[in-house]
Amino acid sequence: QVQLVESGGGLVQAGGSLRLSCAASGRTFSSYHMGWIRQAPGKEREFVAAIRWSGSSTYYADSVKGRFTISRDNAKNTGYLQMNSLNAEDTAVYYCAAAQRSRPIVVDTTGWDYWGQGTQVTVSS
Repeated sequence: QVQLVESGGGLVQAGGSLRLSCAASGRTFSSYHMGWIRQAPGKEREFVAAIRWSGSSTYYADSVKGRFTISRDNAKNTGYLQMNSLNAEDTAVYYCAAAQRSRPIVVDTTGWDYWGQGTQVTVSS
C-alpha cells in the first residue's frame, strides 16, 4: 500500500497561486494513478484533476481547466497541483488520492484506493 501526505495549502488572495504537493511512501509511487479531490464547507467532494501513473495523460474538472495543472515526479515519489488564478470558489480541503494503475484511471470522487489527510486552501476575496 501507499501512504500520502499533502502539503502546500494556506491562505492566498484571489488571483494568486499555490502549489500543492503530495508525498508518497510505501509502495512504488509509479504503481498508481494519482488525483486531487477537494471538499468545500457544506458541500460534497468534487473531483479536481487526475494524472496517469506514467504522467502521459491528465484530466481536469471543467471548473479548474486552464487554471490548474497536475503533474508528478515518480523519481521523487511526489505529485503536484499547481493552482493559478485562484478565486473564492476554490476554497476547500484538497485531498491527494491514488489508485492502482492496473485499473482504468479514475476521474471521479470515488474509486480511489488511498487518500491523504488533506490540506486546507483558503482564498480571500
